[in-house]
Amino acid sequence: MTQTTLYIDADACPVKAEAERVITRHKVPMKLVSNGGLRPPANPLVETVIVPDGPDVADMWIADRAGKGDVVVTSDMPLAAKCVEAGAQVLRHDGSILNQANIGQQLAMRDLMSDLRSADPFRQGGGKSFSKADRSRFLDSLERALRSAKKEAGL
Repeated sequence: MTQTTLYIDADACPVKAEAERVITRHKVPMKLVSNGGLRPPANPLVETVIVPDGPDVADMWIADRAGKGDVVVTSDMPLAAKCVEAGAQVLRHDGSILNQANIGQQLAMRDLMSDLRSADPFRQGGGKSFSKADRSRFLDSLERALRSAKKEAGL
């Protein structure tokens, strides 16, 4: 029996407060991983992990620890792929689920969009804005993912 942990790629995460409410209800620890700039929360279940500056250092920290029975929140596709491979449940900030069935397609789409942006310097669009529906979908997805992860961990 292992402890389920929620790992959040926290640098640009718009749902930290929502995640904190859910983990408090489930009594599951949460690790907010970034390279600084976060105010440490008062919740004893939440740990702020500050990693050194550098490309993908926070991602590597999460990927080295997350596995079966854990949940990861990220929009970084290479990190998501590593965590899915390790057996963790992975969610984007908008609540969409990343798993073995769709991670390859998501990585390919990321690479395609990167190629398009580099080929056309005027195609820099920031994507769609984060909505109330995204926040609601995230809460629902996180609730389901934590229940499933706890079951996998034998809790």
